[in-house]
Amino acid sequence: MKRMFSISFRAPLRRTACALALAFLALASRMPAAEVLDGVAAVVNGDVITFSQVREVVQARERALKAQYSGQDLINKIKEARLGALKDLIDRQLILQEFKKKEFNVPPRVIDERIQQIIREDFGGDRQAFTRTLQAQGYTMTRFRETERDKFVVQAMRFSNIKTDLLVSPHKVQDYYSGARKDFANQDQIHLRMIMLSRSRPTSALGQDGQRAMADEIRAKILMGAPFEQLAMTYSEDSSRQNGGDWGWIDRKTLNPDLTKAAFALNTKQLSPVLTIGNAYYILRVDERKEASSKPLSEIRPDLERKLQSDERQRMTQQWIDGLRQKAYIRMF
Repeated sequence: MKRMFSISFRAPLRRTACALALAFLALASRMPAAEVLDGVAAVVNGDVITFSQVREVVQARERALKAQYSGQDLINKIKEARLGALKDLIDRQLILQEFKKKEFNVPPRVIDERIQQIIREDFGGDRQAFTRTLQAQGYTMTRFRETERDKFVVQAMRFSNIKTDLLVSPHKVQDYYSGARKDFANQDQIHLRMIMLSRSRPTSALGQDGQRAMADEIRAKILMGAPFEQLAMTYSEDSSRQNGGDWGWIDRKTLNPDLTKAAFALNTKQLSPVLTIGNAYYILRVDERKEASSKPLSEIRPDLERKLQSDERQRMTQQWIDGLRQKAYIRMF
């Protein structure tokens, strides 16, 4: 059975594979982009990784990038994503080759159990729905089994080449905490209330000057003792209106920069002047404040130990893969 995503070449034919790849790329460069359907993206010890494989891995990421970027920025981001996907596919192929080299085997029942788990958890036990989904995505059952087998092999091989009982010394935890204390700080927060009036409302006969006058009048009423909450429920136009203008606890990343600067400059229980920011008037009040503070090591020690263990596992995995790369013939096109 051929392995998914690979075409095998004997070592003496590597040069032939490369020549074919270069010939294809030379031809592709003269074709319109829309007509280039596939080609050789890389050769790994004689196994070929195709452009279609790269696209399959990165297609969801590319859709997200197209929603965020355009022009040259989009082109650069897509190139970066495809290069990252190709490198991941090369690592994956090296791991599969190492598995084969060591003559390991995956019992068919392991894949059977994995497929049954997918049907049970993702399709409510409906095997027909699972089969229809495979067909809609262009998969055969054979190809899907190969995909799941390769996933299992890669995961198992990664796991088998790292220590599972890593111990992190208290000294190392202390050093990490001391060097990154700011990353574990509780940011300063304020409990904010807000009244917002649009500077111009199509349905209002007051106009911009009238809206400003209304904002001044609301503020004056609050200073004379009228409940902020009641006036917010009556006049405010923002999403917190139903809660009496209560935004709850916010940090410096919750609001836009101008509102943040104004709000965090207030003292507790202080009422702001009428603020003109953007296309709206704002009246703010800080009900409570929490100053920035560092989380004690005793509180976050378990989290730090888990992070350091994870970092060490990643380092060991990368070291192992780097070793496979050093012994391999890899050509990227």
